[in-house]
Amino acid sequence: MKLQKHFLIITLIVTMLSCKSERKKEMTVSNDEKEMISQKPADTVQTAIGEVILPKPYATESVRKENSLVDWPEGKMPMAPDGFTVTKFADGFQNPRWTYIAPNGDIFVCEANTKDSAGLITVLRDKNNDGTIELRETFLDDLKQPLGMLIIDDYFYVANTDGLYKYPYKSGLTALDPTKGKKIVDLPAGGYNHHWTRNIITNKTQDKIYISVGSASNVGEYGMDEEIRRANILEVDLNGANEKIYASGLRNPVGMDWNPVNGELWTAVNERDELGDNLVPDYVTSVKKGGFYGWPYAYFGSIEDPRLEGEAPDLVAKTIIPDVSVGPHTASLGLTFYEDGNFPAKYKNGIFVGQHGSWNRSVLSGYRVVFIPFENGNPAGEPEDFLTGFIADDNDTDVYGRPVCVAVTPSGDLLVNDDSGNTIWKVSYNN
Repeated sequence: MKLQKHFLIITLIVTMLSCKSERKKEMTVSNDEKEMISQKPADTVQTAIGEVILPKPYATESVRKENSLVDWPEGKMPMAPDGFTVTKFADGFQNPRWTYIAPNGDIFVCEANTKDSAGLITVLRDKNNDGTIELRETFLDDLKQPLGMLIIDDYFYVANTDGLYKYPYKSGLTALDPTKGKKIVDLPAGGYNHHWTRNIITNKTQDKIYISVGSASNVGEYGMDEEIRRANILEVDLNGANEKIYASGLRNPVGMDWNPVNGELWTAVNERDELGDNLVPDYVTSVKKGGFYGWPYAYFGSIEDPRLEGEAPDLVAKTIIPDVSVGPHTASLGLTFYEDGNFPAKYKNGIFVGQHGSWNRSVLSGYRVVFIPFENGNPAGEPEDFLTGFIADDNDTDVYGRPVCVAVTPSGDLLVNDDSGNTIWKVSYNN
């Protein structure tokens, strides 16, 4: 009986592996097909700020090119435009991935990573508002890859990779009791270690929480059953009830913020890989309630992914074109509107985007913070470099850091999390 049972288990495992292998096989495109696809004319798409010309898939090879992290040379710092000063706000972290600034000015930093995650939240406090941190404490520990944080009323919310948690909180606390935490939303996690980050924000009335959940794969190669409730922005009540899919087809939405002029939700989305150097561009977009943004079947409107051609024509037809392209394989993750502060007028109500940097491109891209100007609540120009210098000048693989989160302090400075360099940078304007 035991032998029969073991045989059945082994047969089941082999069958599962075979199914996943078949799924991967079905999604491959032959070299001859790639050649034919790449010869076709480029696609031209009209976005909110003008035309974007996209090459055909496989116009160039898909290249894996990892960065090599090196120390900053003596005297070298990230560079901002004239009139701005860059300083080291805080360092000594273990992958400071995300920052949340509380209503009382306390700064909470999630230290988490894909592998060997610290899994903790650190609180920083500038007691006399002189720009220097006087208090630094571990606020919450033993978390499972945390990212998004929120304070609503007397509760502190944390989005771990496996769920949304809620803790009793009072303003000014420097530590939480971990035994008081309660999981209020179970989130899909694990599997293939794709897109573990879960960001959260609340709305103006603070009666809903919006949760960004990235896909489990590049283009659904492990089967769409693995993607249930993923590649979405979810909406829930403060107690985790009444979950709805606010928007879907977003491969990996991370940064989220509300447009201060018209109240629209905006997000930064990390797009798919392995179609060539310049496909598919990451994007920043307004998020329409009930909208579908293409993943995995299409991108930038009704441009079908050749690996899934003909599988979902109805979804392809309804794919929304994103508002702003921010470059291929830039890993654009952080996003914040610059609503108030002392930066020049051109920055008011525009968006800062943290670009974590490429791995699927022959020339490194991203590894910077860009700014998108807005007028009357709408994007009004191409993304422009704001914080650069993270890529070394003397070779094509070395980088000094990888910007992720961008956050605006109460005094109007911009904080930039460099999770690989274990540093938070501050960018101030010289009035």
